[in-house]
Amino acid sequence: MAIRVEFYGLARQRAGVGEIEIAPGATGVRLCDVLAEVAGRLPGLAAYIQAGRLDATLAANLDGSRFVTEGGTMIEDGQSLLLLSADAGG
Repeated sequence: MAIRVEFYGLARQRAGVGEIEIAPGATGVRLCDVLAEVAGRLPGLAAYIQAGRLDATLAANLDGSRFVTEGGTMIEDGQSLLLLSADAGG
């Protein structure tokens, strides 16, 4: 299996694709490493990912159930990471 990274809103515009897959390794992979690979594979998103962290205009959600920001968060084989616009509002 793999980790599926899905893109929505601004992230999809910049990525130019709807999703990619990343091989997680035997024990999963950290969020910061997934983001670094995304930046390396999709140059349109590189400006929005610095030092394994997302720019404030984007947010990361794990499996559609919780937002994640900590670079050390482990992402396991078969999980989905959603990158989407961080909309202002209240």
